[in-house]
Amino acid sequence: MKSKSANTIALKTLVYIILLIMAALMIIPFLWMLSASIKTDAEVFRMNPFVWIPKNPRWSNYSEIWTKIPFGRFVGNTVFLTIIVTCLQLLTSSFAAYAFAKLEFKHKNILFMGYLSTIAMPWQVYMVPQFIMMRKMGLNDKLLAIICLQAFSAFGVFMMKQFYEGIPSSLCEAARIDGMSEYKIYTNIMIPLSKPALSTLTIFTFVNTWNDYLGPLIYLKSQEKKTIQLGLKMFIGQYSSDYGLIMAGSVLSLIPVIIVFLILQKYFVEGVASTGIKG
Repeated sequence: MKSKSANTIALKTLVYIILLIMAALMIIPFLWMLSASIKTDAEVFRMNPFVWIPKNPRWSNYSEIWTKIPFGRFVGNTVFLTIIVTCLQLLTSSFAAYAFAKLEFKHKNILFMGYLSTIAMPWQVYMVPQFIMMRKMGLNDKLLAIICLQAFSAFGVFMMKQFYEGIPSSLCEAARIDGMSEYKIYTNIMIPLSKPALSTLTIFTFVNTWNDYLGPLIYLKSQEKKTIQLGLKMFIGQYSSDYGLIMAGSVLSLIPVIIVFLILQKYFVEGVASTGIKG
């Protein structure tokens, strides 16, 4: 028994050491970004000796970025785009998932598998046809183009369907017997019960849309339409780059993501666990 207990303690210790190493490897780049955001360009890549906090921190980086480029405009565009896309994906994904999980209609399984198969296809494969389609629709250099393309998510439908299948169908049957329509069942029963899954999908969609670079790069050309990620690229020149300002802007761009995660973290783990029960 003592030998078995000692082996268990040793195994747990090894696991904790591995987790600590992995956590350190993940947090060091973030700490470096924080350090670089208060340095000059000459100090950013000075390695001998490396200093985490310079003697004269350049806090002005956080104020200069708002004047060097129209950073406020870029933030507004990103906030608008992210909120609209997130809300639309929550609506479309949960609505479609309810139909696939709780309703019976012809060719349901074939349609779902066909929709789900789009996850396996990289976006780079069909981004050129999408761009041509958006241009013919007159949506080039408009935020509406990105909104239309990202309003639907096969991953979101799959995740929400997995969660809805864990809800007893007897609840829906009882509601139908009481005379409730499918729309009322969806809004009054399914949505209140799906807070964990909706919170998880919110975090995934918010982070992906907020950090998206390639999509805005393809569709947005005018400066007043650019997002934060494209705005930060303006500090990268052909011969020099202002890395202090880039890192300061990166730190500022992380704040909304951290806030959203902290607000929804209570439901995040529960949502991931509950949507992974069935596969």
